[in-house]
Amino acid sequence: MAKHLSAEQIREFEALLRERHRELRQDIHQALIESEDSQFQDLAGRVHDPGEESVADLIIDLNIRQIDHQVQELYAVESALARMRNGTYGICAECGTDIQLERLRAVPTATRCIDCQSRQEKDYVGGAGSGTPTL
Repeated sequence: MAKHLSAEQIREFEALLRERHRELRQDIHQALIESEDSQFQDLAGRVHDPGEESVADLIIDLNIRQIDHQVQELYAVESALARMRNGTYGICAECGTDIQLERLRAVPTATRCIDCQSRQEKDYVGGAGSGTPTL
């Protein structure tokens, strides 16, 4: 475990992560129920022109992307809880230094310190100045 985190701070992060885990599971469950709702099937079956078909496809794509994003976040939360169990929570996976408390408060699932995360984004996401547009 990161040397700079007290037992109380670890408990605080664990409670926060467990609550987020519960919320995400509920949200994913609800989104899956809604995706099976006949409303989407009716919409897809009623389209008669390319414009309506595009809107139906967009709605379905947005629903799938939302679920995918939530599943990815759920995985990150589960990974953070696993790092707590094995004693590596709060330690940068790249350089092995402690991840700053402020960063963990902002992103409790962080696996890298801010320096390594910035380097990762620059190297692999095509950071600023690369000419590659990013969102």
